[in-house]
Order: sequence, then C-alpha cells, then structure tokens
Amino acid sequence: MESSWATTNAATDAGRWFARRLAAESLARGDATGWFEMLYAAAEQGVVTVPWAGLAPSPRLVSALAGLPLGGRAVVVGCGLGDDAEHVASLGLTTLAFDVSPTAIAEARRRFPHSAVEYVAADLLSPPRSWAGAFDLVIEVFTLQVLTGATRRAAFARLAQLVAPGGRLLVIAKARDEDEWPGMMPWPLTRIEIESFHKYGLTKESIADVIDDDDDGPVRRWRAWFAAPPAA
Repeated sequence: MESSWATTNAATDAGRWFARRLAAESLARGDATGWFEMLYAAAEQGVVTVPWAGLAPSPRLVSALAGLPLGGRAVVVGCGLGDDAEHVASLGLTTLAFDVSPTAIAEARRRFPHSAVEYVAADLLSPPRSWAGAFDLVIEVFTLQVLTGATRRAAFARLAQLVAPGGRLLVIAKARDEDEWPGMMPWPLTRIEIESFHKYGLTKESIADVIDDDDDGPVRRWRAWFAAPPAA
C-alpha cells in the first residue's frame, strides 16, 4: 500500500534522524552511499519513512521548469520513488531516472506501472559509460547535499559528464556561507562548491540564492543552471 511510504511531520522527523544515523554508520565503515538502500528497505517494511519522499513532485523543480522550452532526453538523478521523474516526463522529455537504491527503483516502477520513464538502479559515482554526454537536461535535486567529502566532489564530476553538448544541468540544494557550520546531514553546499562545475567543463547560466518556506521553517537553497558547450 502506498500509505506505508506517506509522511507526516512526526514521521518525517523520525525518518530524518534514522537516515542520519544510517549515514553516519555507513560513512564510518567507509561506504558513502550504502545507507540509501538500507533506508528505502526499512521504509518498504514500514519501519520508518523516507524523509524526502513527499509522494509528489518537488515544488522547487516544478517552478524551475515552468514555462521553459524543453525537449530531448532528460535524466533525473537520485530519483527515489519517481515523482520528479514523472513530472519531467509529463513535460514531453524522454526521461531516464535512476537511484542507487534498487528498492526505491522497484517502488517507483510499482507506483507508476504504465510510466514512460525508464527507471534504472545505478550509482551516480559509476554510471554506465553510455550515459556520458547523453542527456539534454540533467536534473539533480537534493542528492549532492547528502554526500560529503571526496564522494561529493566525485559526484560533481559525474553529473557534469552526463550533460550532452549544448545541454543543461539543473541543481537544487541547500545553501550555506563558506564560514557557516554545515551541521547534520543534509550538508548544505557553499557558493564555491555550487560554482565548481566550471572545473568540469560547464558554464554557469544562473545561480539563485533563494529562501524556501518548508514545514520546518525558512530554508536557504541554491537553484542553479549550468550549460555544456555545443558540439564543435
């Protein structure tokens, strides 16, 4: 039943602390991403909820894409239960969505059995070679902020490699100042971090520093667009 994945404020808080504990334990073992599957598997069993699984498209993504001329092939990174991917596909893009958690992918396929989205279990840190330069639109919402250290830096590089010549990358993530304590997971990105895509061949189109009203109160976020140079 889909209700087993639904969230309330209290369930979200519990899921957030559960995810933080899993992440800390996984990082202590030297595994930067294994905790995602553990979290989704626990949610499938009804033990906890996934704190970011709102069972609806992210309103930040919806507003970022509203009214834009879109076409071609898109990829949704860290797609979770599929709501963002379904929204992207509804805009007319041929959409592939992937997550490192096989349980999340299985649930996305179950929730949307007639979907045009291609759901794939895959790791952003080691994506299939055929995905390099294959997507006109790359969408990353709230994935970078749950990675840290060398893993986060590697994820920046892999994201940039997915963008086709002339294509674009959209990143939405929590934001912080350089001298601000990152706090607990999710760890906000600094401006230096969000601008670092230029190291991987992308050009900054815009970086908006916005305040979102969330259930927990105002949250500062980046909404950033980057572009790959067109083919020679």
